[in-house]
Amino acid sequence: MTDRPTRRPARACFSSGPTAKHPGWKLSEIDTRVMGRSHRSTLGKARLKRAIDLSRDLLGLPQDYLIGIMPGSDTGALECAMWTMLGPRPTTVAAWESFGNIWVQDAARQLRLDRLTTLTADYGNLPDLSQIDPGDDIVFTWNGTTSGARIPHTDWIAGDRTGITINDATSAIFAQEMDWSKLDATTFSWQKVMGSEAAHGMLILSPRAVERIESYDPPWPLPKLFRLKKGDTLNRAIFDGATINTPSMLAVEDYIAALEWAESIGGLPEMIARADRNAGIVFDWIEATPWARNMVADPACRTNTGVCIELDGDDTLPKAIAALLERHEVAYDINNHRDAPPSLRIWCGGTVDAEDIEALLPWIEWAFDTARTEAE
Repeated sequence: MTDRPTRRPARACFSSGPTAKHPGWKLSEIDTRVMGRSHRSTLGKARLKRAIDLSRDLLGLPQDYLIGIMPGSDTGALECAMWTMLGPRPTTVAAWESFGNIWVQDAARQLRLDRLTTLTADYGNLPDLSQIDPGDDIVFTWNGTTSGARIPHTDWIAGDRTGITINDATSAIFAQEMDWSKLDATTFSWQKVMGSEAAHGMLILSPRAVERIESYDPPWPLPKLFRLKKGDTLNRAIFDGATINTPSMLAVEDYIAALEWAESIGGLPEMIARADRNAGIVFDWIEATPWARNMVADPACRTNTGVCIELDGDDTLPKAIAALLERHEVAYDINNHRDAPPSLRIWCGGTVDAEDIEALLPWIEWAFDTARTEAE
């Protein structure tokens, strides 16, 4: 029987979304000047623009790419892109976990696209992306939030493609390099890699995406929250801080604080390095632990953010371990996503400290032994 560890993580937040706040975060240090003010006031617009500009700078976006704040988190931003851009060309939707499967259902059942190809794979695997026609519009997730499988490269996206790409990057952006030359509409949410508050998403558009929006009117109704055009042209005010609906300015300030923290530690390179270090600790532990295995068999496709770990034993074991560790206030919310196979999921993004990952793993070993003993 493994002895119960004495060292605890300083912060027990390992959820895959909303994720841990950045180190040193304090609610008392959030800028409150805009609280109680209109988001359309001079100050409100300036703070929204600050969030946009910091995001642009940290991500190193090409100058001719636009970035705007959207309602409805990553889901709202991604579905806005689908609703406004898909239809004029054949579409391929690639999915290998729960959120990708939602985009498949959106394309098939909601938009009812008549020239639709779906490529799917089981959790932990990727479909054969090389078979995608370069003339198709493509919808895909860069990083499978609920499976831990990410695309290893973008070679499968044709440089001379005639379709557009719509990329759900919410659990990858700020943790993995984005190949912007291959991305036309990219979405993410504040509560993932930056550990900020939920309900707001971001939509990044390439010039090709802008051209599609301005040249195409979809045949289906567009809810107000999806309307990106003003007349026949893109409403560029949205990408300058004039949001479609009223945002939470407290959430805006929380996101700004996270972006400023990331900037202060070295920007995107250090955010990626922190995620790589954290995931590397978990990978090494899995290799040394005979009853644990990465859900993703191919090392090239393993994420550095939400690492998913399958365990030997009964399917109820991961849930029992997660509950036991939460009861001891060692790890919160590390059970698998409700749609995923039984597993543990440890968030390793840049807002998590490596020391906390190191402190957590012996507790998982103890909980594994304890949960199995209690089940006997």
